[in-house]
Amino acid sequence: MPSERPAIEPIVTSYKLRFLDDAQLDSLREATFDILENVGVRFHSEKALAIFAEHGARVDRDSQIVKIPRDLVLKAMASVPRHFTLGARDAALDLPLKDGVTYFTNDGCGHKVVDFETGEQRASTKADVAMMARINDYLPSMAMSWTIVSAQDCGATASLHEVDATWRNNAKHYQSVTMMGERLCRYGVEMATALRGSAEEVRRRPPLSIIACTIAPLVQDKEAIEGALVMAEAGLPVLVMSMPTLGTTAPATYAGALAVGDAEVISATVLLQLASPGARVFHCILHAWADPRTAAYVGYPLNCRARYAPVEIAHHWGMPSLGGAFGTDSPEVASWQAAAEVATDPLLVGLAGAEIVTGIGLRDTYTLLYPEAIILDDDVYNQARYALLGMEVSPETLALDVIAKVQPGGHFLAQKHTRTHMRSAMVRSASQQLDEKGKYRDAVAYAREKVAWILKNHHPEPPSAEVQKELDRILAAADRELIEKA
Repeated sequence: MPSERPAIEPIVTSYKLRFLDDAQLDSLREATFDILENVGVRFHSEKALAIFAEHGARVDRDSQIVKIPRDLVLKAMASVPRHFTLGARDAALDLPLKDGVTYFTNDGCGHKVVDFETGEQRASTKADVAMMARINDYLPSMAMSWTIVSAQDCGATASLHEVDATWRNNAKHYQSVTMMGERLCRYGVEMATALRGSAEEVRRRPPLSIIACTIAPLVQDKEAIEGALVMAEAGLPVLVMSMPTLGTTAPATYAGALAVGDAEVISATVLLQLASPGARVFHCILHAWADPRTAAYVGYPLNCRARYAPVEIAHHWGMPSLGGAFGTDSPEVASWQAAAEVATDPLLVGLAGAEIVTGIGLRDTYTLLYPEAIILDDDVYNQARYALLGMEVSPETLALDVIAKVQPGGHFLAQKHTRTHMRSAMVRSASQQLDEKGKYRDAVAYAREKVAWILKNHHPEPPSAEVQKELDRILAAADRELIEKA
């Protein structure tokens, strides 16, 4: 029997915090123009090179480097929509992008799982994707669904099986972290069409979007960019993500790393606009650091300022943004490091005004899933959400009549106003749950109990039998083409 899910609870706030001023944003954009026009970006795709050549970019086919004149960048960027709607499987869960609203989702895409039943670490599977999609569907903090771990038991068509597992267990918008390449993305479009019933409905309410990652510095991956072209042509949103690492794949300065990352994102966005004007594209830079002693990837040094500056860079271009948060380097489900590293993330990215934000639920730098970790991160998210809510100031909340009744030295507990508001005045966090003796419970034990409750009691209504049958057919065809014939 299908069960009710709580309503989505995004961060909604009128508060804003600037990380960069207008002069800095202009300088960063000028740096991007300079890189695109004079240094160029390598595109490992003949299709991309042909599109650029057709529209007047300077294309060196031997090196595969494209140099894009400023006027062509400006012309293409003028067609990027600032706001649009991410369609969900259930229309009631559609996400209209707008100022002052920040939607969160889980992290992705891990490849290791600490099994919820056995506690043993193992490779992730399609069953894990389905399990986490169901938990995501229940949590109000999750406005959409990401591929939190990969379906490693499904081979070359894993990304399509992840779509299938998610749609059967989750009614929200789905953004694939792993789908890339022309053939896989054409199957993805076919699955979206089966879900919606027509190509027109796919374009009107896109139920699926993908992430196209660049290769730092200044390279576009063939499979990622050609898959993005397929999706954009069908009207499905594309999120272009750059992940520069200061000191190795980017300059060892914040501004330099952001300039490289922005040039990668904008070059891909220009291509998509030239091929499909009006294509829905998100901007994303998730930068990290290289440890100067070991060259290891570091996500949370003490001086991780500018983490939210990419949101403002995106908005300066007139693009929606995906902001980064969470994703602790800690390998443990609950530790001081796991909480401290991410504690300010949702608050600051909400103040920056990102349209969507990823990061909830993984450990060990985006690779390791403890199912209960998503409940602990959900708690951190909600602390930020409540902090950014506006305060109601009205005759009812000022309670001047009640204060007059109680008088100095009195007590408010016996007042009807207190009985009306007291239960909603305080929301307990995961660390403030009480046992039968009134003592605080262990937060991890509470999180595990909540996961178990969701898995036992929350059963989202799946797609219709006809849609499921068509998804089965598409998956079987993809498996035959991409696995059996390989």
